[in-house]
Amino acid sequence: MTHSGKHRSHGLHFLALTDENGRLIRLSAARPGRTHDNTAARHDHILAHLRAAGLGALADLGFRGLDNDILDPVIVTGYTATRTHKLTPGQKEANRVLAVGRAPVEHGFAHLKNWRILTKLRTDPARAPHLLRALLVLTNLEVDR
Repeated sequence: MTHSGKHRSHGLHFLALTDENGRLIRLSAARPGRTHDNTAARHDHILAHLRAAGLGALADLGFRGLDNDILDPVIVTGYTATRTHKLTPGQKEANRVLAVGRAPVEHGFAHLKNWRILTKLRTDPARAPHLLRALLVLTNLEVDR
């Protein structure tokens, strides 16, 4: 587990796959909060699982560089601008479309931040995914009302 000096607490990193409605398909094991998204995806063999199932994924910018297959990409991420390279209008529109496609997923996970138990979690990290799955079920029930 990692310790945040800023927040004075330990953090956990989860990798979640959901369908287009935000329903949970797969949740990874808990890793230290310092784990990068690409590292977690590589350890979980996400690309291989998605290719085997014939599926694709919309991902945030934390996954840039994970899928370098130009002819058959499985993970779609947005574009980033630099000081020397500004985004074209087409790239900006692609980012907007990607954000709209990811919105239901982000909406479901945003409600998890309301659960105080996740900020004060004092348990074995191996038990954390079970707790997170249960909270996702409860959160989705509350959102669907």
